[in-house]
Amino acid sequence: MNTLLMIEDDLELAEILSEFLEQCGFKVAVEDDPFKALSILKLQKFDAVILDLTLPGMDGLEVCKAIRERQNIPIIISSARSDVSDKINALELGADDYLPKPYDPRELEARLHSVLRRYDALVALEAETQSDFKLNESAMQIIYKSRPLDLTNAEYGILGHMIKKQGMVVSREDLIHNVSAINEDSSNKSIDVMMGRIRNKIGDKGLIESIRGIGYKLLK
Repeated sequence: MNTLLMIEDDLELAEILSEFLEQCGFKVAVEDDPFKALSILKLQKFDAVILDLTLPGMDGLEVCKAIRERQNIPIIISSARSDVSDKINALELGADDYLPKPYDPRELEARLHSVLRRYDALVALEAETQSDFKLNESAMQIIYKSRPLDLTNAEYGILGHMIKKQGMVVSREDLIHNVSAINEDSSNKSIDVMMGRIRNKIGDKGLIESIRGIGYKLLK
């Protein structure tokens, strides 16, 4: 499940968009104060930001610049400002897309999926070039140090997802929601059992670090 931060001071619109996106499988947090939003981004992990430009106390373009200077995260501008210079400036400051208001929420959903796919592909490519793991999704195969791993579908899904997020903490809930071979009713204990089998098959148990109370991290 992808987690979004929506920085929007029109709370009525934010509620409408949030309800729609949550029905589409996203988890959405809303913040109307840009300063608080920037603080939240320092403390919590989000998969993308939906950013209005007309905000109280700080222009959205400045918010966009501040986010991009700190982290590489998808940013979609959602704004009623129609001046083409705003769009150009936003894209030059690091925004990934610009969606003029008003718009159909389905277009926002489509653009989110598009930009998230691009980022996931880049993250996976970067992780693979720096990793001893090679992920071949078309063949559903994972190779570790030139050795193919004999994995079940669920084990392949778990390890493949962790390779894409190598170096990042992956919660058990994230695995349940994003690995199709895992039943959504699976318990934390069953995830832990599968992770133990994966460690044994890799042969280097220290590669997967347990993060107490949260989940796991595949070390680089």
